[in-house]
Amino acid sequence: MIIKVNARNGTQRFAADAGESILFAGLSSGVALPYECATGTCGTCKARLIDGEIENRWPDAPGRKVFKAGQNDFLMCQCRALGDLEVEVVKAVDTLQPDARPRRMTGVVTDLRYLTADVVAIAIGLDTCCDFEAGQFMAVSAPGLAGMRSYSMVNFARRTDRLEFLVKKKPGGGFSEWLFGGNAVGATLGLFGPLGKATFNPELDKNLLCIAGGSGIAGMMSILTHACQQRYFDRYPGDVFFGVRTMNDAFFLEELSGFCRAHSNRLSVTVALSDEDVPEAAGERFPHLRFARGFVHEVARREMSGKYQNVRAYIAGPPPAVDATIRVLLVDAKLSGENIRYDRFS
Repeated sequence: MIIKVNARNGTQRFAADAGESILFAGLSSGVALPYECATGTCGTCKARLIDGEIENRWPDAPGRKVFKAGQNDFLMCQCRALGDLEVEVVKAVDTLQPDARPRRMTGVVTDLRYLTADVVAIAIGLDTCCDFEAGQFMAVSAPGLAGMRSYSMVNFARRTDRLEFLVKKKPGGGFSEWLFGGNAVGATLGLFGPLGKATFNPELDKNLLCIAGGSGIAGMMSILTHACQQRYFDRYPGDVFFGVRTMNDAFFLEELSGFCRAHSNRLSVTVALSDEDVPEAAGERFPHLRFARGFVHEVARREMSGKYQNVRAYIAGPPPAVDATIRVLLVDAKLSGENIRYDRFS
């Protein structure tokens, strides 16, 4: 089947297999269709059907909130073609280089460890090696569960056959309940990626600011790993703000301390506790980290005042935290959109 996409900057065509989502078919063919979450929640991959028939696999997807009544709009990530199609998108559509094209792969869950009562780290051994940029994510599917979920890579390595993710338990969340059910190790997962545009390049030449809430720290760990590998903080300072509710909800503090020890004069990590005062023992146990009371965006605003020169900011976490942080960076810091990077998925 051939999909014709009319975009602001011209027309693109690509082939799609039966049963393949229009978005994934386009991306894997090198057509840079618009998206953010790639799993139906954000609405960024909205398109308008001009000609042909589609099958919608999630008619009630949250991303439909961006639709206007009476128009033939659909989400490319949740729909597949039943024949040749002509569609329209409002944004420009460029071409992806061959080495930047996401693809399908499978992997086996090789390890699962609890970081807190409701956050686990999982390791997946891939059936093939893959490259990804620090800050990217994968769309992941589990056996017997409909749809895909997006998770950022925690690790960073070139030509790797192992990926690490964080998963937070969500009541009613099919994937997280399956994962926390105790039968995940040894299971085969489907993956599509790498995806995402909130990526770090060591040739950036800017001061680094990372603001994350909860499991949103996953992609920041990948960015920090890559930056430390490249000795980025020898040249540019970095500020990291990690928001959790209480100390019992915090994790990766040993790893974050290690980053700080390696770059003690250039990298600062602050853990923000929203629901309790900072315990006296926190600083004694983790002397290389800073601790503060407050929501992570509030702590970042307070600590970063007057320090936004030449900054590139990366944001991740629950949507309310991301939205509040974006407001701080636009209004208080007056950063340009180019220097605020995030991928909205939840």
